[in-house]
Amino acid sequence: MIDSILQGSLNASAPLLLLAQVHPLATVNAVLNGLATVLLILGFILIKRKQETAHRNVMLAAFGVSVVFLVCYLAYHVWPVGAKSTPFQGSGLIRTAYFVILITHIILAATVPFLAGWTIYLGLKDRRAAHLRLAKWTFPIWLYVSITGVVIYVMLYQLYPQPVEREPATATVNADVSKRVGTPTKKHWEPTAAVRAELPNVALNSLGRSAD
Repeated sequence: MIDSILQGSLNASAPLLLLAQVHPLATVNAVLNGLATVLLILGFILIKRKQETAHRNVMLAAFGVSVVFLVCYLAYHVWPVGAKSTPFQGSGLIRTAYFVILITHIILAATVPFLAGWTIYLGLKDRRAAHLRLAKWTFPIWLYVSITGVVIYVMLYQLYPQPVEREPATATVNADVSKRVGTPTKKHWEPTAAVRAELPNVALNSLGRSAD
C-alpha cells in the first residue's frame, strides 16, 4: 500500500520542470512599451486631424513614458537588479524570427532617445519644416521599437517561457505519504480491571504447576 501511494505521489509531482517566475521589472517594461505604442498612435491621429496642441501633449507624454522605460530597463539589466540575458526557448523558424526582431529592436532602440528628443525640440521651437522631415523617420522607428518591445516580452516569457529544474521532491513525497497512511503511534498495553483481578490467581496457578 505504501509503495503504491509513494508511486502515485511521484507521478503527481511530474513534470519535473516548472516555469521560471518573470521579474516584475520585465513586465513593467513591456507595459511601458505598450503604453508608448498607444500614445504614439494617438499622437499620429491627432496631428492628422490638425489638433496640434493635443498632439504636442500626447507626444511629450510618449517621450516621458519612454524615458521611464529607459530607467527601468537600465535598473533591470544593469543596476540594481543586473539581470542576466534570458535565453529564448523556441526553435526553428520562430527562433530565427525572434532574433531578427530582437536585433533590429536593439539597434533601432539606441537611436530613439536622440531622434525623439531632437524631433520634439524642433516641434517646440516651431521649426515645422525640419520637425516634419525628421518626424517621418522618428515616428516609424519609435513605433517599431515600442511594438517589438511588447512582442519580445510575449515571445520570451509567455509563448516560450523559461523552464527551471525543480528541487528533489523527496520531502514532499514523504510528507504526502505520512498524510495518507498516517504515522503509527506506539501505545503501551494496559490490562483492564478484570484482567488485573485475575492476575493473582494466574500467578498462584503457575506456582502450583511449577511445584508439581
